[in-house]
Amino acid sequence: MDEKNTPLLLIVDDSRMSRMLLRAMVADNRPAWRIIEAVSGDEALKMVSEARPDFVSMDVNMPGISGLEAAGRIRIRHPDARIVLCTANIQESTREAASRAGVHFVAKPITVQSVTDAIAFFEA
Repeated sequence: MDEKNTPLLLIVDDSRMSRMLLRAMVADNRPAWRIIEAVSGDEALKMVSEARPDFVSMDVNMPGISGLEAAGRIRIRHPDARIVLCTANIQESTREAASRAGVHFVAKPITVQSVTDAIAFFEA
């Protein structure tokens, strides 16, 4: 499979540890996937425009614009991107906002099961 046909995942999280953990778990499950990272919603918007990832894993609480706002903007500009909100903010209002934005919700902490669920959503 050439690189253009290999899925591209953008991991967006201000926590370096969270990005490293998610990257490692995804790479274990989907070693062929290409993975890029952003540390904020603002950086994610720029990277999405340039790299056009197939999949986006987005934290909610970050400096600058929230992950929810960034996900909504990505959804408008790139409706085919599959987006997962990966957050410790498990309030019902956050879940409802994710649903309204057309994104999947995965609760932190990141576990093998949550990564498996996210991958299943990406590939559905």
